[in-house]
Amino acid sequence: MAIPKFEDFLYPFLYQLKDKDVSTKEMKDALIKHFNLTDEDCSLKTKNGSVFQLNDRIGWSRQWLRRALFIEIPSKGIYRITERGKLYLKNNTDLRQKDLLQYPEYAEYAHKPIPKNEQSDTKQTYEDLCELTPTEQMDVTFKSINDDLAADLLQKVLEMSPNFFEKLVLDLLLNMGFGSKNKDMAIVTPVSHDNGVDGIIPQDALGLDKIYIQAKRYKDTTVSKPEIHKFIGALDEQKATKGVFITTSKFTNGAMETANKASKKIVLIDGKTLADYMIEYNVGVSEKKVYEVKKLDSDYFEE
Repeated sequence: MAIPKFEDFLYPFLYQLKDKDVSTKEMKDALIKHFNLTDEDCSLKTKNGSVFQLNDRIGWSRQWLRRALFIEIPSKGIYRITERGKLYLKNNTDLRQKDLLQYPEYAEYAHKPIPKNEQSDTKQTYEDLCELTPTEQMDVTFKSINDDLAADLLQKVLEMSPNFFEKLVLDLLLNMGFGSKNKDMAIVTPVSHDNGVDGIIPQDALGLDKIYIQAKRYKDTTVSKPEIHKFIGALDEQKATKGVFITTSKFTNGAMETANKASKKIVLIDGKTLADYMIEYNVGVSEKKVYEVKKLDSDYFEE
């Protein structure tokens, strides 16, 4: 038999979590059993041959449910249902994208308006597809894949130690082109003697001009105004004029206003921007597959 359609995986995936947390392997085994898949079914690959269909469908089910806040990943390779997910299971026996679109978090992720009813959803989806050229559809899909990768990157970063995060931040800024040609001059400051600074990147070979870095690996805590004030004070002690404050969470409005009004040049990078930069500058990611989009070479056909 063929692998069921992608949307057919959504409800069974969520249902497996109704009573307990489930690991990645346990989820895969449970879905194989649910759909009565054979070894031959599990060996089927996507059209481009890059990944197994089963893994691809499970992976995207996880992402969609996570984006709709139906599930969460409390630790590496573990899935847990949320209260929203439990409530949905209690009142429904099926799950499709049109159902997920009722939730603003998923609708924003999917770049679609929240439907007022099933009929308007179907009409809107059809109109959306008709309005987009194949190139535009490719752009939307590419952004969706990158958004999911960004979410996975932040989850992975939160699983690592604070020291690893500080090193990651240095690697990112160096990959972005900051620092002198001698990258060994960039340092992570010792934890017990950082004086409010987690890393230093020299802008020239002699180290006369430096960028000072503060890195906060927060999950739920938002960086507020006092922490920016503290960072400014640390820059004052170093007689520094440039600073970068990076967090895996977000900044409050007060924090952003304080940074903008500071006499020093301070750049704030929140979690979403951090993940986007990691993807753009190849930190913690690797190339999976390259699709070349070609066009007609008119010059070749000139006589």
